[in-house]
Amino acid sequence: MVGEAAHHLGRVLRAQTGQLYELSDGERVWLGRIESVGRDRVQFALVEELPTVQPSVEVTLLLAVVKFDAFEWALEKATELGVSTIVPLAAERSEKPLLAASAKRSERWRKILLEASQQSRRVRVPVLTALEKPESAFAFFKDGLRVMLSERTTALPLRRVLDGQRGTKAILAIGPEGGWTDAEFAAAETSGFQEASLGRQILRTETAVIAALASLDYALGEE
Repeated sequence: MVGEAAHHLGRVLRAQTGQLYELSDGERVWLGRIESVGRDRVQFALVEELPTVQPSVEVTLLLAVVKFDAFEWALEKATELGVSTIVPLAAERSEKPLLAASAKRSERWRKILLEASQQSRRVRVPVLTALEKPESAFAFFKDGLRVMLSERTTALPLRRVLDGQRGTKAILAIGPEGGWTDAEFAAAETSGFQEASLGRQILRTETAVIAALASLDYALGEE
């Protein structure tokens, strides 16, 4: 191990020879024992390969940009819940200063995804795409279960939308605090998204992320 990761391990965590760590190359995981610690280099001896668990459903999260503390918390929890791809959305009701500043946060967001993946023993770090307009993001997905969280009274409960569903791919769209606009609802419907409600309570975006992803995993995951 070299570079920033080795520096953090050796200088920040004060790693010592003989300590055991889990190592991953994005495909497999090994238990490794530290053989030597240098300034920017840590050498390991591989002890054994460890079993890994891959999500049974590939979930893409289309997430409207909200205040960064909430957005970053949602990124962390979405990673822990197994999301494979995250697409930040420049929704009509997202705050414009946040959208303007989001490009400068991309490296920080990728670091959050990496650290959350390590904490939750994920083999692969979620893909983080560039900022997208909702309409183009909706139109990109042609297959899989497509769900758009909605506060409208006409939206079916999420449990009914998920009832009887099977498959290995799902796309979940979650809007900003102010909700989706009529134009965004229309674009989603045209692209095959189904509106779904999480209930009567008005949830913050980051709360909705956890509730909806946990529901998807329960309904679509392996028994």
